[in-house]
Amino acid sequence: MKIDIAFNETATRSYSVYIDELQTLSFDTKVAIITNTTVSSLHLTTLLSRLHVKEYCVITLEDGEKYKNFDSLNTILNGCFEHRLDRKSLLIAFGGGVIGDMTGFAASIFQRGIDFIQIPTTLLAQVDASVGGKTGINNSYGKNLIGTFWQPRAVYCESTFLKTLPPREFSAGVAEIIKMAVTFDKDFFEWLENHDIREDTFLKMAIQKSVETKARVVALDEREGGVRAVLNYGHTFAHIIENETNYETYLHGEAVAIGMVMANALAVKLGFLDEQSANRVKTLLKCYNLPTTYTITSAENFYNAFFLDKKSAHSRITFILPEKIGGFIIKNDISKENVMEILKEYVHA
Repeated sequence: MKIDIAFNETATRSYSVYIDELQTLSFDTKVAIITNTTVSSLHLTTLLSRLHVKEYCVITLEDGEKYKNFDSLNTILNGCFEHRLDRKSLLIAFGGGVIGDMTGFAASIFQRGIDFIQIPTTLLAQVDASVGGKTGINNSYGKNLIGTFWQPRAVYCESTFLKTLPPREFSAGVAEIIKMAVTFDKDFFEWLENHDIREDTFLKMAIQKSVETKARVVALDEREGGVRAVLNYGHTFAHIIENETNYETYLHGEAVAIGMVMANALAVKLGFLDEQSANRVKTLLKCYNLPTTYTITSAENFYNAFFLDKKSAHSRITFILPEKIGGFIIKNDISKENVMEILKEYVHA
């Protein structure tokens, strides 16, 4: 199956997302495969059997969100220089969202920009991180605060790679699927309530629907100036949770699940979402053993961290909130008192 992403801006190249269509990849150039220790041991042989290129090298990084930093970026760039890649060369991101984000960032700045393709091996990366051209790394101030928009040449989502995912990693990806359904598609949310996507047939349908949704949104708003910001539902809270816990306690999707519940609580307080709908979202998250609570040490510190979020500007915090199931509202005028009231509920969660 092929899903096209056609941008309105002529300056950006359109490309396709292929689902279960990775047969043979042929390139008449040098290729660097960027992967991590876990994916390399599980799937690198499979990828190499389908790769026909002029010359290739493999750059292997440590596995984990805590390695999404300048040191790893330098490892990628140094590897590219050591293997004498040039402006015609290609990078292949072979891993989860961390590998995809860092490889895309490296591709965007190596010799002022070269091509790369995404071959995501986690559910979260297949339905979200690999599509849309966001790249970046973390630093001590927060998540993905340093990066670029750099679209891949193509994306290949292979469901067979998901069979080796640990249950937590799989569920982390489900959180991103639920995120898109809550804000963009009431029918899809209801479908998720009635279908267990741990079953292969339903999983492929969920991947397809999620990629189609994100492709449509990204094509309308490549650089997150409007509707694309809605894809960050739950993330405003989640990024702070990840940073506070040094990216070691929660997987990204787990933090997003908590962030969605916190955003829903704020939406209920402000009258955008009813309590029953908020409980439906929480129940669906729990079906996949996703966390829905978090203990905040300092509500004031948590609140101040919002101002480091990329969506916040001019001393205003931007919140993405569900407006009923299947709808959304973007708010940047919520009072500190209203937000603090929600945060204080989590101080002793």
